[in-house]
Order: sequence, then structure tokens, then C-alpha cells
Amino acid sequence: MTVLAIDQGTTSTRGLSVTDDGEMQIVSTTEITQHHPQQGYVEHDAQQLFESVQQCIEQCPDATRIGIDNQGESCLAWDRKTGEPLTPVIVWQDNRTADQIEKLKSEGMETLTLERAGLPLDSYFSASKLRWILEHVPAAEKTRKAGTLGLGTTDAYFLDRLCGRYITDCTTASRTSLLNLQSGEWDEDLCNAFQIPIDCLPEIVPTTGEYGEIKNHPNQAQLCATVVDQQASLYGHGCRLAGDVKITFGTGAFALMVTGNSLYTAPEQGLLPTIAWQQSHQQPEYALDGGVYCAGSALNWAKSLGLFNDWEEINHFNRSPAIARDLAFVPALSGLACPHWDRRAAGLWVGLSLDTDPKDLMQSVLEGIALRAVEVVNAMQQFDFSNNASSYSISIDGGLSVNGYFCQFLSNVLQREVNVQSFSELTALGTAQLAGAAVDHNRQVDIKTYHPKSNQGEWLEKFTAAVEKSKDWRS
Repeated sequence: MTVLAIDQGTTSTRGLSVTDDGEMQIVSTTEITQHHPQQGYVEHDAQQLFESVQQCIEQCPDATRIGIDNQGESCLAWDRKTGEPLTPVIVWQDNRTADQIEKLKSEGMETLTLERAGLPLDSYFSASKLRWILEHVPAAEKTRKAGTLGLGTTDAYFLDRLCGRYITDCTTASRTSLLNLQSGEWDEDLCNAFQIPIDCLPEIVPTTGEYGEIKNHPNQAQLCATVVDQQASLYGHGCRLAGDVKITFGTGAFALMVTGNSLYTAPEQGLLPTIAWQQSHQQPEYALDGGVYCAGSALNWAKSLGLFNDWEEINHFNRSPAIARDLAFVPALSGLACPHWDRRAAGLWVGLSLDTDPKDLMQSVLEGIALRAVEVVNAMQQFDFSNNASSYSISIDGGLSVNGYFCQFLSNVLQREVNVQSFSELTALGTAQLAGAAVDHNRQVDIKTYHPKSNQGEWLEKFTAAVEKSKDWRS
């Protein structure tokens, strides 16, 4: 048996094949282009995303089981009869619905979303984007009247076109603001509040199951897993016990902590309850999620400004930390997510002086991303899973996990061990495991561990003061 895991992320689509003997190989990689048609808009070409998924499938004709992970909150509309996209994919980073969100907040709607969906009102989630589509795209309303409207997240779009199944899995549904976390079904009151016709939404299914044969596949491969990329990463990291934490430093930074069969809500900490996964015919496993909008994207932005040329330049610094020298960077380039949830916040450098040079700036960027992640993890620490011995350490992955300075700084401020596995495709691995790949999560892999050095908690206090200055800046 060969399992193909398709990791469809914000910047790339990657296919990982896993054979019965545990051999793993990347079979396809496609870079994904982001489009910014106007301020606050972030889009993908829906056809490009679908073709990148198809390319993975074509490059692995021996696959018998396939799993796909998706971006979570990115969504679109399409014609289910023809498969034609009616809109671009509106990416999770998109903020076009900010005014709509503020209006809903003024009407007291956030009480309902927190109570039912466990989520604050924010344009990050899918619901306001779907409403925007219905209000601004005439073709969507026309297709709805014809009874062929597909309206949902990218997973539903892929599965509809690949298998003819109009479904979304429970982990993705839990990122929309439309799912009732207690019942596991679309919530009628939430749908009414966002003016989303409940009959237009896809059927909600578990993360794993047999969801249909891939059209025109030479080996009649079956789609067996569909999941949000961050939840797939959590699974791929081997996090199974309540208290296990992983952080993925990709375009954004996303920390997830397993809470097991218990659903925890923590609105005062800005943490998001979410479904981690649901195996077929089993009860859901839950997690708490905390996100940072800009991580790798902040580094790419800084590189585009010419602050550095080669990634090796920012792996080591022969100087004390920038924050120790009163220079701080707040990576709020798309606002602040957990635990602040402030889309008006703006990116900020504090402590610039005439002797500040590009290396200082880059050092502060790396530290700012790490310190934002520490804010999220600290919010999670109110939940006591002290019976879990592994909770002292945190497993991380993503592009920043190869930066030695970043990892050591993160360990120092967290005062916890930071583990980096030698195998980097943990999101795809988790998807493969969920789809049925026989890869033991306790397998022997090389792990680089960063041990905390002197307690540097005072740096977080200084950073917190800088974060407060960044808030509520944009009108």
C-alpha cells in the first residue's frame, strides 16, 4: 500500500508518498502565488490550487489511499455542476471584512460566536468571507438560485472536484465560526447571524473515512483523510496526550495544545477551542489553538526591504539580544491574533537609534516572532497537565526551526526545551498517518534539543510594553 499525503498550504502544495515499509519521498512541490489586488486583500487563484493538488496525484500513480490537508480558513465559491471557480480563494490572512466584523461586534454578536463556536469575531475565520462572497459576487447568487452553488473552504472545493463529494471535515468546520462545537453541526443561529444559507454549506464528516474514489486515478485511489494543516501538523509531531504542544513557524506561527476528549474554552486568554481530529466512528479529540499572523511572512517582508540577502546571515549574531538593548519589533504586519485579537494593531519597531543597523533590525524581527509565540504558549499554561511529563518540552517545525539563534532565543524566553525533528515534513506526515500510513509516531528520528539558559523573563515584560504601543493604530 502507498499512501499519498497532499499538504496544500499558503505558499506551496507538496505531495509526500509513504510506502508500507515506511519509505517517505516528496513526489511533487508547487509554489503558490499570493495576490494582493488592494489593501487588506489576500487571494489565491483557485484553479492553480486545484491543479497543484492534481499534480501531486499524477506524480504518485501507485497511491491506494490519499489524504489532503488544507489552509483552514481560506474559502471560495464555485459552480458544483461545472467545477468552475466563481471567486478567487480568499486567504485566511485577508482582512476585507474588517468593517463587517466591527459592525457585528457593535451589535453584540461576539457573545454568540464565543458561546457556540468558541471563536472571537475576526475576519481571520471563514464566515465573514463567505458572507462577503454572497453580497459582492453576483455569479454566486445566480448559481445559488440554480441549485449548484459550492460555498465553503478549500477542502470542500477539492473533494467536490476530485471525488464528487460535497463535504468538509470537522476540523475545518471548526474554523468557520459557523460550527456548534458541542453538537458538531452547523449552528442555525450562527448561520443566520452571518446571513449564510445553511443549505448551501457542505456536509460535515469525521477527519478519516472512505470518502470516494479519486476520479480517473489509475489505481482507483480512495480519499481517506481530510484535515486542517495545523491539526495535521499536531498529529505529525506525535502529539497525542493532553498537554502536548507543537508550534509551526510557517507563514504565520500556530501553536496547538492537545486537550483530549475535553473541550476547553478560554476566551479571556484569547485561545481558540478547536477540533484536533476525529477518527471514523470515534469521538472527537480537541485542542486549544493560538495563532500569530506573521512569522515567516515577516522575514520575507524584511528580505524584500533588503535588510538581508542570504538566510545564513541571520542564523548567528555576535552581539547581545536586541531586546536586551531596548530594541523591539512587534510583527503585527497583519494585526495581532492570540491573545490580543486586534486587527487594528500595526507592525512596529521601538528603540531605533542612529547606530541601529540592518543586523540589529533582523535580530529584533526574529526575537519579535519568538516573543509573540511565547505570549501564546504562556496563555496556554493556565491549563495544568502536569501529569504529562512531555509537557515541559515543545516540538516546533517550519522554516524558522532551522534558525539556531531563533530556536535558542525561544527556549530561553519560554524556559522550556525546544525540540526540532530532523524530518521536516511533519504536516504531510500527519496527513499520511491519518490516511492510514503505517508510520509509528514513536519512530526513531534525530531530534535537536535547545535547552533553556538563564531566565530572561524580563524581556517578555519589555516586549509586552511594545505590543501595547502597536495596538489600535490603524483606523
